[in-house]
Formats: sequence, C-alpha cells, structure tokens
Amino acid sequence: MKAINMRIIMLVDMDYFYAACEELRRPELKGKPLVVGADPKNGAGRGVVYTCNYEARKYGLKSGMPISMAYRIKPDAFYVLPDFEYYEEMSKKVMEIIKENADKFEQVSIDEAFVDVSKRADGEKGARALAEIVKNKVKDTLNLPCSVGIGPNKLIAKMACNAAKPNGIMYVSENEAKKFIEEMPVNDMYGVGKKTAEKLASMGYATIGQLANANLMSIMDAFGAYGIELHKNANAIDESEVQENYEVKSIGRERTFYENTADTGQIIKTLREIGKEVHDEVEKSGFAFRVVTVKIRYSNFEEHMKSKSLARASDSQDDIINTAIVLFSKYYENGEFVRKVGIRVSNLTNYKGQKKIGQFEK
Repeated sequence: MKAINMRIIMLVDMDYFYAACEELRRPELKGKPLVVGADPKNGAGRGVVYTCNYEARKYGLKSGMPISMAYRIKPDAFYVLPDFEYYEEMSKKVMEIIKENADKFEQVSIDEAFVDVSKRADGEKGARALAEIVKNKVKDTLNLPCSVGIGPNKLIAKMACNAAKPNGIMYVSENEAKKFIEEMPVNDMYGVGKKTAEKLASMGYATIGQLANANLMSIMDAFGAYGIELHKNANAIDESEVQENYEVKSIGRERTFYENTADTGQIIKTLREIGKEVHDEVEKSGFAFRVVTVKIRYSNFEEHMKSKSLARASDSQDDIINTAIVLFSKYYENGEFVRKVGIRVSNLTNYKGQKKIGQFEK
C-alpha cells in the first residue's frame, strides 16, 4: 500500500518545444539541425537562440546563445523566426492533456507543468504508468515529445525530469532523493541561479552534497533567510505545494536592436510597438494588470529593470505604453547605447467573463 501522506509529484516538460512545434508543421525539418531564434543575418544578426532541436545541440548550439555565435558554429543549420502565437496555441492543447491526468495542476511556463498525482498514483508502478499515459497521449494527439520527472516533491521532480531528457521518464523515491542529487553541482539545483552558484562555490560548496552537509548558520550568514531554503533543498526537502489555481504571473515581450542605438526616438518607437504586442496578449488572455516593468540592456550587457505600480488594475494599451515611456525617459542613461528593450506587465487578474475596467466607469 502507498505510505500515508506520501506525495507523488510529476513535472511534465516538453522537449525542445518551439523547435518541435516547427518540425510538426514543417516535417521536412525533422532530423536536421533546427534553430528557433532571431534572424542570424549571415552572422551579423542580433538576439539569441530561443531553442534548438537535439540535432543542433550536437554541434554545441543551445538556448540563450547569441544568434551570431550559433551561425558561426553551424551556418548550414535551419534558422526559423519564432511564432509565439502558434506555440501558445499548442501549449494550451498540451496543458489540457496534462491537467486531465492530475489531482492538482500548476503550469509554470509555456512548456512545463507540475502535477500532484498522490491520490491517483499508487507508488512507483502507478506513477510510471500515469507518466506513460500522459506522454503517449501528448504524442498520439499532438505528435510532440515530452519528458517526465517523478519525485516526492517539486524540487526532485524537476531535477529528475532534467535527467530524463530527452523523451524519457525518471522516478526518484523519497528514500533515494538525497543520494540522487548529492553529486550534482550546486548550479544544477532547481532554483539556484548563476550568482548564487558562484557565491556557494566561493564558499567551498561545489556539489549539492557539500551544501547539504554545511553548517546552516554559515549559509544563513551568507544568504539570510534564503539560506534555510537552500540548505533544505540540498537535503532534498521541498515543502512547496502544487498551486492548483496557478495563473500566468506576467506577460512580456522584448526586442533586440540590429545595431546598438542611442537614438531615443527609435527606442521609444520600439517601446510603443512592444507595448502593443503585450497589450494584444493581455487582451487575448482576458487579463488586467497592476504593474508595468521596463527592461533596458545596454551595449555592455548591463541590464536595468524599473517598475511602476498602477493605482488600480488596468487592461489599457495606453497604460502599458505611456507607463513604459515614462519609466524609460526617467531612468535611461542619456547617450548610452542600448542593445535591447522590453516591457512586462504583472500582478495579473483574470478578467475573463467579467466586465472590462472601462465598463464600470460612468
């Protein structure tokens, strides 16, 4: 019998999602190195690789890599501009399949979701069988590959999923969890970013196991209250719940300039274009927002983000664009060359089925 209160959490993550979607509608690309990202412009393009298939990864290409570098490495790869509307439609279909096989469901990005299956999966055998059902239905219905990690909590499920890629399933029991992660580098621990990993490494903690055996007070001295969470996670402890009523946390778009620019007119024109794109997505999704954030990345890759909270929730395009321009004008370092700008709205409220904000005004 299943142990009392034993949690079984699955993380379902689509494999190379954007590229897989492109292979779906362009079958002739399957089996060939495929990159979804900015226009490489024969090696002079700006922007980055959003994702690439495993054929492209064999050559060292990867997500987040400058598109110009990817082109230098593999100029004969197939380069495709992203179609976010198409990916979002495919994502909705994927998430419906995942959701119908869950006790609790939490979408965490366009291509991955946590599910709590503690009530419907009896131990390892039941969990693996359920994972196969999800994988097979996504494959049979949409012809898209995914990987599934299964564990006693979200942390282990995520790390098991990473180990299962591509197109695999990995189950890690509660008893095996600490051993499963102890030899991994600290930067592989779910939720640990580059700066945190560098600081831990400077303190002598190169592996998760070393961090697990560290003195908690020394970790707290360096990281404050966050140190408690780090130490728990290193010991395979994660008490966070699958958030059943999870909603999209933010909506944003960014634009990389083909050439670095200090032309404020051009930058503001671009912010207006991005603001319209963000508003289109807000409107399509039925959201209102309370916070607008502008991101400015300078030519030296230094990045600044500034936010403003509105007095009330809004679904107005003007509020997005005007707030973004005010933030940019206030915080832009005059004369500095800009590489990229972006706009993001957050603190979202789902207004589907409710009146628009303007309809309450007389």
